[in-house]
Amino acid sequence: MSSSGKLRVGFIGLGIMGQPMAGHILAAGHPLTVFNRTRARTAGLAERGATVADSPAGVAARAEVIVTMVTDSPDVEQVVAGADGLLEAIRPGAVVVDMSTIAPEVERRLDARLRERGAALVDAPVSGGDVGARNATLAIMAGGETAAFEKARPILETMGASITHCGPVGSGQVAKLCNQILVSVTLLGVCEALAFARANGIDPKTMIRAVEKGAAGSWQLSNLGPRILNGDFDPGFMVDLMQKDLRLVLEAAGLTHAALPASALVQQLFASAQAHGQGREGTQSLAKVVDRLCRPA
Repeated sequence: MSSSGKLRVGFIGLGIMGQPMAGHILAAGHPLTVFNRTRARTAGLAERGATVADSPAGVAARAEVIVTMVTDSPDVEQVVAGADGLLEAIRPGAVVVDMSTIAPEVERRLDARLRERGAALVDAPVSGGDVGARNATLAIMAGGETAAFEKARPILETMGASITHCGPVGSGQVAKLCNQILVSVTLLGVCEALAFARANGIDPKTMIRAVEKGAAGSWQLSNLGPRILNGDFDPGFMVDLMQKDLRLVLEAAGLTHAALPASALVQQLFASAQAHGQGREGTQSLAKVVDRLCRPA
């Protein structure tokens, strides 16, 4: 604890979501040490009082709770166990909170490595996108030992409006992958409904108004439906990142022999979006794939 009674926190990964998330921790009064591979992205937080470290190990040397927010399983493994990684300087009693979306098995393996050093891991992936990150309204799904989760909770509360402890290490990632199944398959339904309405002579905007307050209502319909109709394909969450998450879903499903035909289908349709150069567009670009399928040759 710092002299103010606040946890000393580290944050690694200052991308679109990491920047505002780290900012909320700093605004809550926690002494903050940050690291990012592109050092320029640390400048704004440094101006607000954050300390900038030269490596993940430098963050670990100064922090009791260390948040990681990077892209994929190999990135988290490098941050934790690679050269100049957290394991080289982690303090006994420290908690690593991985808020990336990665494979559950990787979280379990890294937790075992951290426990050899007297530390622990909480996997705490999020839903809510860049808007949730900016507004501190993220839904956070956490896995880990209860004591580690409770130590991390005050930091999670600075970033999220909904925090659920889902079970042991890896459980947060499983819950997040369930989230990605739901949002991607639901989005496909939205895209098909828009195409069907248009093909059958109903204004798609009218269709949305008619059904969104009933049983068919969803966040995807009310938020992404209008963006599709307005031709707004800017990313709140990119196709490339959804494809990474669906890869994790299907890999985990293969290990447990879970049959997920809808997830496999939507993954293939997103692959078409990537093939047409739309990987960095928002996931609502799935509508372009459906439109191509509906368009006469």
